[in-house]
Amino acid sequence: MTRILPGVLAMTTIVVASNILVQFLILDGLLTWGAFTYPLAFLVTDIMNRVYGVSAARKVVFAGLVVGIICSLIGSQIMLQGDGFTYPAVALRIAIASATAFLVAQLLDIAVFNRLRDGSWWTAPLGSTLISSTVDTVIFFSIAFAAAFNGLSAAAAEEVIWAQDPIPFLTTGPIAPLWVSLAVADWGVKLSIALIALVPFRIIVGRLQRKTA
Repeated sequence: MTRILPGVLAMTTIVVASNILVQFLILDGLLTWGAFTYPLAFLVTDIMNRVYGVSAARKVVFAGLVVGIICSLIGSQIMLQGDGFTYPAVALRIAIASATAFLVAQLLDIAVFNRLRDGSWWTAPLGSTLISSTVDTVIFFSIAFAAAFNGLSAAAAEEVIWAQDPIPFLTTGPIAPLWVSLAVADWGVKLSIALIALVPFRIIVGRLQRKTA
């Protein structure tokens, strides 16, 4: 456990930071600052997988999942007021979407990385992150905001009705539900960070492997 403690600490820090930064909007609300920290979770998972293997990577993921659930539980107890209504800082529907997307995407990342690990040094981290971050985006934004999931409960529909408003896609394209623009913008950030993260992946993995040699 001691050897993967840095990974656990890094993952939990990223999860906590992302839960806080998601409250701060940028680019007219298309993104939040949390969109730039959350993808680093895939970097941590891939580093643990490369250096310590599948089992260690899964332990780091489950640590992040537990912390994420705790953050959601705390957020669900914080009540905010606006437009004459009182509502939780973290809606139950969004909390479920977040936990589901995180767990499925991270475990998929580990599986794909392991399948590609014998290729070029960049193949596994880039391939696994591109695939898993795409799945993460689809699961989270669909469950959290799509009208198809309004049947979860009347409250679930009311909590996110704003995200289903029709607007120009990415503010300039054809009319589409707001959540579609949010998903595509978030996905674009994930893909960009997947490419940038190859640099720290290469450096950190090299240093850790020298220490464990």
